[in-house]
Amino acid sequence: MEKAEEWMNYGLDLAKEFGPKLITAILIYIVGMWIVKRIISGTRKVMSKSKYDESLQKFLLNLFSWTLKVFLIIVVISRLGVDVTTFAAVIAAAGLAVGLALQGSLSNFAGGVLLMIFKPYRIGDLIEAQGVLGVVKGIEIFTTKLVTPQNKLAIIPNGAMANGNIINYTAEGKMRVDTVIGVGYGEDIKKTKEVLLKVLTTNPKVLQDPAPSVNVMELADSSVNFAVRPFCKPEDYWDVYFATYENCKLALDAAGIEIPYPHQVEIHKEG
Repeated sequence: MEKAEEWMNYGLDLAKEFGPKLITAILIYIVGMWIVKRIISGTRKVMSKSKYDESLQKFLLNLFSWTLKVFLIIVVISRLGVDVTTFAAVIAAAGLAVGLALQGSLSNFAGGVLLMIFKPYRIGDLIEAQGVLGVVKGIEIFTTKLVTPQNKLAIIPNGAMANGNIINYTAEGKMRVDTVIGVGYGEDIKKTKEVLLKVLTTNPKVLQDPAPSVNVMELADSSVNFAVRPFCKPEDYWDVYFATYENCKLALDAAGIEIPYPHQVEIHKEG
């Protein structure tokens, strides 16, 4: 009985000493989390009204949220009587160990920060990077997601994106589709140019500024090759790509102009 009474008294002493601190710490955490949520919600509304870039908005809100939560946890721990200096030293040591183990991830995080600052591309842009061509679906803390023309999802580390070459086809608002059409040596050059140029000028998705062009490009072994170059909006690229070949073939056939063999197409940025 005496042993039980001693334990009971010890428990009551602990409750008297740490009970108020624990209750206060719990209240601080609950109220603090409510305040953090309100701050993040208010910040999100301000960013939305200020028309912040979507990817930058998500990145900054996540970073701000975690910063506030870490600060709140430190306040709660200090209220429990734990030495914050010692706690900070433990966190720093743990952070160093984790940092050494995750050097690649930290490099990707740093790359994500650089991408957010310099904004070489935005969500919805058509870009080519690290050998991948696609539309930017998302820019996250560690990776960038692209949707390729084959509707495949490509996930590329931000470290590689920040340190590699990036071609942004959307940035200038227009793209050039370079096609090569060959006709026989016996065909009239002037007539062929008129037929091909009419195909381009009658396509509503081909921009008139810059104006499309048709020029003799090469005197090949068995054909005279014409560079047929329409400009279009990035989102219309594939429509113009297919329409140019199809309509040029139909127009040349209708005009009685011979096409010796098919040709390929390449993507070029304006200029």
